[in-house]
Amino acid sequence: MKHFMVLVLLLVFAVTGCTVPPEHASNSAGSSAPFTFRVLATGLADPWEISWGPDGFLWVTEKTGKRVTRVNLADGSKSTVVTIADVYSTQSQDGLLGMAFQPNFLKGNNDVYLAYTYDADPGQAVDRRAKIVRYSYDPATRTLNRPVDLIKGLPASTDHDAGRLLVGPDQKLYYSIGDQGNNQFDRACDPIRSQDLPTADEVRTRNWETYQGKILRLNRDGSIPEDNPVIKGVRSHIFTYGHRNPEGLAFGPGGRLFSTDHGPKSDDEINLNEPGKNYGWPHVSGFKDGQAYVYENWSASAVPCVGLHYDDFATPPSVPRQEEKSWSSPDYMDPLKTLYTVPNGYNFRDPTCGDQSYVCWPSIAPSSMVYVPADKGMFEGWRNSLLVTSLKNGVVYRLRLTQDGGSVQGDVTQYFKTANRYRALVLSPDHRNVYVLTDTNGLVASESGSPVEQLANPGAILEFSVPASS
Repeated sequence: MKHFMVLVLLLVFAVTGCTVPPEHASNSAGSSAPFTFRVLATGLADPWEISWGPDGFLWVTEKTGKRVTRVNLADGSKSTVVTIADVYSTQSQDGLLGMAFQPNFLKGNNDVYLAYTYDADPGQAVDRRAKIVRYSYDPATRTLNRPVDLIKGLPASTDHDAGRLLVGPDQKLYYSIGDQGNNQFDRACDPIRSQDLPTADEVRTRNWETYQGKILRLNRDGSIPEDNPVIKGVRSHIFTYGHRNPEGLAFGPGGRLFSTDHGPKSDDEINLNEPGKNYGWPHVSGFKDGQAYVYENWSASAVPCVGLHYDDFATPPSVPRQEEKSWSSPDYMDPLKTLYTVPNGYNFRDPTCGDQSYVCWPSIAPSSMVYVPADKGMFEGWRNSLLVTSLKNGVVYRLRLTQDGGSVQGDVTQYFKTANRYRALVLSPDHRNVYVLTDTNGLVASESGSPVEQLANPGAILEFSVPASS
């Protein structure tokens, strides 16, 4: 009991880790309701998406488990809704990813949409691609069946697949695709294509290679909406472009679409996505301010890239460098907020993290986002806010919006600090319960900021609740 109370206190009085500049974040003490805590479910195989099912269960996609699971809120018991044999999954960022319900699910329509990676050419070298598939739910057997491919052949990778899937208030599907992890590590010689746009012929032949680093908008049959933006003379599925790894999508006031994006070392982004707008990657990271970021294009090295050794800190002179302020685009749009911007000369080699320096970088690795409506927050401080999960810091960040929802105001507040990597979250319909999905493995920052390899609750659903009397 003593251990439980200590844990609850740690969850309520969230602390600011060393990776977050203190002038930009505040603790939750004094602003939160008295949350209680329990581990609802464990044993999930790399869970990725969590949704509140209209049937009163939590629905979870398991990235490497290749299945969708229903979780009973009373006791955490699990049942498999579908196992998808053709999901291609490794221990990286591919596998079974996004999930979205038809808005009138179980009220005349039982469609569920799933996004996952697959091998487009079995028997040969792996040709990893992504698809969005519509399933039909059978309430009698509590299973998903009758899959229909809506779109396939989308870009996919072992890194930066993004993969968030939503049905918008306009009844369209929205899907995010990252830059595939190009221009870094073992993909350093592959060019970033976040700025590339399709030709009319590529759209006609369903060549989706340029969809890397984009947020897509699709009809629910997978076709291109007639009111999608025309960008450089071509209408495609592309809604916005110039993204790095937009893992979080959420709709806010007035149907506004917000997204998160991972920065390279700093400048994780909170974006307001407007049709046809360009968010700058890889030419810009965060604000176009020339601070602590230069685009180093390894794939364009004057010396063949394949002979170079990629290094996060030491770039060969043969690799072209471009300052943020030297690039421009008429469609460019700044983010609403960065987590966090630091000045030139910032020391990214924090000795606290040693060889695992990325854990100490001034970023949070935002993995998902939900919007708390202005009239439905569990208490005043959470209303009209965006909640963002962090992989690196094991917390939920709250960002308050202005009344019109067009910008972020005030301090960023942290909640629910644990030694876990937070992959996604969902709220109960009454907004009194927060359910957080945790990664199965990986590094997370401890309260002192040093890396922790042993996660407290791997592959689990954590429940944080406001008592009914509060």
